[in-house]
Amino acid sequence: MATTNLSEYNKATIPNAKSLRFGIVVSDWNDSITENLFQGAKVTLLEHGALQGNITRLNVPGSYELTYGCKHLLKKGKFDAIIAIGCVIQGETKHFDFVCEAVSQGVKDLNILYDIPTIFCVLTDNTLQQSIDRSGGKHGNKGVECAIAAIKMATLT
Repeated sequence: MATTNLSEYNKATIPNAKSLRFGIVVSDWNDSITENLFQGAKVTLLEHGALQGNITRLNVPGSYELTYGCKHLLKKGKFDAIIAIGCVIQGETKHFDFVCEAVSQGVKDLNILYDIPTIFCVLTDNTLQQSIDRSGGKHGNKGVECAIAAIKMATLT
């Protein structure tokens, strides 16, 4: 478990994103968390030069649907990186395990099938408080980290 702010990084080492196009697929489920993740990602992309018009958002009902939403954007072929944003919180049943496994495998499969990186920005926490802490709370914002990963992967040489 994270015990420090994971969103701290050296801004000088991040490539300029002015010419890059990003797709961000956001789950509506646990929207107070996913909206914070989206805002963290969007602000970070803009801070590193991305143009507002080069950031496309697509909402899907839940985290399970993220893979399809990402594939939908990937097939358009007009993005340099895709970010999948979701939040799954452990409950009393195995549903958590099935959703987490499906989404992580789905994003992995997209990275194998397409030459455009898809970044996994899905919180898989045991409690709502853990998700709050990782979406702008005491452990930073995973959306920030994933935006940085998207920039780095889109400019991978």
